Amino acid sequence: MAKPRILIADDHGIVVEGLQRLLAIDFDLVGVARNGVEMVEQCTALKPALVVADLSMPLMNGVDALRKLRRQGDQTRVVFLSMHADVTSATRALEAGASGYVLKHAASDELVTAIRDALAGRVFISPSLRTPAVEERLLGGPDAARGLELTPRQKEVLQLLAEGKSAKEIGAILGISPRTAETHKYKMMDDLGLPTTAELVQYAIRHGLVSADRAP
Repeated sequence: MAKPRILIADDHGIVVEGLQRLLAIDFDLVGVARNGVEMVEQCTALKPALVVADLSMPLMNGVDALRKLRRQGDQTRVVFLSMHADVTSATRALEAGASGYVLKHAASDELVTAIRDALAGRVFISPSLRTPAVEERLLGGPDAARGLELTPRQKEVLQLLAEGKSAKEIGAILGISPRTAETHKYKMMDDLGLPTTAELVQYAIRHGLVSADRAP
């Protein structure tokens, strides 16, 4: 049985050597691209089943290279290997059409699994980045809100936020300090990986956590 054909796209020689050692047994390594431009060119020429790509590369970054491939109608699967351990970077990569996002420090444990998942049509994200928000927006997983356990007080704060109330107004209504109201809000935002109050409220409305008809 033929091994899946893999292209590596990374401008760091030591990383490429490590990836070659890690992947050579299970996959057919067809080439190495040293920048985003070469990644696009070699995808077109070599027709790999999948690309393992760095997020940050010279001339054209990995996400822009992926977007160019998609504009050209190329559906080659791409798994990003990145040092950027933040939800924003993962979101940007997967929204561009990536099939995986693996942190470089976890590559030896996670990369082969990510590649196999991608080849099987699934999406893989390093577990440390799997917030409910990422699950909902990018993975289409089962009811992401189901995993969020809100306290009664958090639900009250969330409803009032959805009604457009400020922290000072929430504090007055609930008999708590504005700082406590803010603490509840930021705890929910952190748990969900959501950067703004507006996104928190939108998420809550979509999942029925608050009453939408009372929102402003």
